[in-house]
Amino acid sequence: MSVALAIGLAFLVSLLACGGYLKLAHRWQLLDMPNHRSAHQQPVPRGGGIGILLGLFAAMALTALTVHGWPQPFPGLAVIAALLGLVGIVDDRRGLPVALRMVFYALACTVAVWLVLGSAPWWWLALAVFFSLWLVNLFNFMDGIDGIAAVEAAFALLVAALLSLWLGSAGAFPLFCLLLAAASAAFLHWNWAPARLFMGDAGNIPLGFLLATLSIQGEVSATLPWVCWPVLLAVFIGDATYTLGWRALHGENITQAHSRHLYQRLARHWGSHSRVVLLMLAYNLLWLAPLAVAAARWPGYALLWLILAYLPLLPALVKAGKLP
Repeated sequence: MSVALAIGLAFLVSLLACGGYLKLAHRWQLLDMPNHRSAHQQPVPRGGGIGILLGLFAAMALTALTVHGWPQPFPGLAVIAALLGLVGIVDDRRGLPVALRMVFYALACTVAVWLVLGSAPWWWLALAVFFSLWLVNLFNFMDGIDGIAAVEAAFALLVAALLSLWLGSAGAFPLFCLLLAAASAAFLHWNWAPARLFMGDAGNIPLGFLLATLSIQGEVSATLPWVCWPVLLAVFIGDATYTLGWRALHGENITQAHSRHLYQRLARHWGSHSRVVLLMLAYNLLWLAPLAVAAARWPGYALLWLILAYLPLLPALVKAGKLP
């Protein structure tokens, strides 16, 4: 019962904290003003993703008091996520130089990988840091229309939790995933199209960080094979990676903000954010979730599951590249 209560608390605190932040953001004029790249037409408060973290932390505290303490690396990951959230608040409010943000992100990912992997070979550590840093950045890139980042996070976390339980784990890993999924889902009340509140760097950066480190922790602890995560997150990883590669090949400045992603082009073409998010969710549920089940059951065929997850996306990415 305490576990169910903690999940409910994560949802409720996130819901209320985001609502409270929304009022303060209007009062303090913490608004995202529309520009030529924006997918919205009216000023909308940003930085509301901090409410997701507050929901997670409140539920973790309740669980620690009523059920069990949290083993490492989960407390350490939560602390680092909180620090990234604070950096995100500053960036949402004042804007930080790209180089400085990357230093913060790289340092956070390096410390987290050390917490999770410990004395692993240096090349494993380097690969893990690179993967974590990429997921942190791509989650920021992909948070560009209403509801998309919260839906993707909640989906991946919920499926990962269920898969780890199915594989026989009943410890901290699936519980952490469920708490973060509940907090992310609550944010949708404020962020579903038309959004009243944006997640901002205060939310999408910590979310990307936690998803990356959870994927590594699941593999290390034999709780959930790592390959399940790039399968579950195929839409985000595929869109961000393809778009970045296309821009680099065409000589564009890849650090400059843009609106060339598949999901952004589709949202403009259809004139609808929710339609794009629902299409992504359908692909996730009908194709990627079954593939993740197969990857969890037969991780030795990891390359096959990855090919099957990403191959159907390629024609869509190429075709969408022709949209304005």
